[in-house]
Amino acid sequence: MRHVKPGALATALLAIGLVSVAAAQGTPDTYQVINRHPHDPGAFTQGLIFDNGLLYESTGLHGRSSLREVDLATGAVRRRVNVPAQYFAEGMTMLEGRIYQLTWQSQVGFIYDAATLAQVGQFSYTGEGWGLTHDGHQLIMSDGTNRIRFLDPVDFRVVRTIGVVDGSGDPVTRLNELEYIEGQIYANVWQTNAIARIDPASGRILGWIDLAGLLPAGTPGDVLNGIAYDAASRRLFVTGKLWPYLFEIRVIPRSSPPAPTGLKVSMAASGPVARAAASYRAAFAPEGATAAPTDGAAPPTVPDRSESSSRRATRSAR
Repeated sequence: MRHVKPGALATALLAIGLVSVAAAQGTPDTYQVINRHPHDPGAFTQGLIFDNGLLYESTGLHGRSSLREVDLATGAVRRRVNVPAQYFAEGMTMLEGRIYQLTWQSQVGFIYDAATLAQVGQFSYTGEGWGLTHDGHQLIMSDGTNRIRFLDPVDFRVVRTIGVVDGSGDPVTRLNELEYIEGQIYANVWQTNAIARIDPASGRILGWIDLAGLLPAGTPGDVLNGIAYDAASRRLFVTGKLWPYLFEIRVIPRSSPPAPTGLKVSMAASGPVARAAASYRAAFAPEGATAAPTDGAAPPTVPDRSESSSRRATRSAR
């Protein structure tokens, strides 16, 4: 099993102007693939959780958003609830028998009964919805900035907010899919191969996991997004938007040797972030749409182009 070069994440961060993050946190952790499972290549993964032997997945895009219950071993969708076409579904989590699902710009979230997947309510929030997880007591939500909000799951008021910063005190933005793992918040950083490990009390970056090369070279797919954790067995699962695989990985701390495994998976390094997929948040929004302001952030203008042409552009960019 070959390791990803420690400098791969620094190269990617340099490409998006975040090289200070890598420098401040030192050499990132790498990974070893333990298992590779099938994953629906048509699933634009926005949220991912593992519960009681099953995966639950939130998928995005207007007209294609859904909530799914998925068999881990086969990738088969056991149950599916389609989200109304006007919504672009985002992050999702399960807490005390209910599933909470965000939408991107609509400022509305959906609540489902976890046993039946029947929708039982809605909730609202300000700004954009990106990632969602929980710490057993409160919902934890990202919005594309460096801020993470902790929400009361009953009335959805903001209990507190943290600002995520690197070791130099610089904000780390574009925090996407979230997972709360053993007292830390794991966050995909959109358009990178990086997962940030965040202190939920202070917002300080505790470390990075570099997943460059996880998707075998030449395999179709969009950006890395999707983290799920099996707390009972301490298994970590990751995938990406439109990826045909979901991977169980072991995180290898800095300077730690890999554990033996019989699985052979191509670990060819992927290109830098400059070769990552084009911005789906611009590419897949409705024509003429403008992103909602995020607490003082200037709203980006969305290009006027069709979903079909944007999808082709995204695939060709990889």
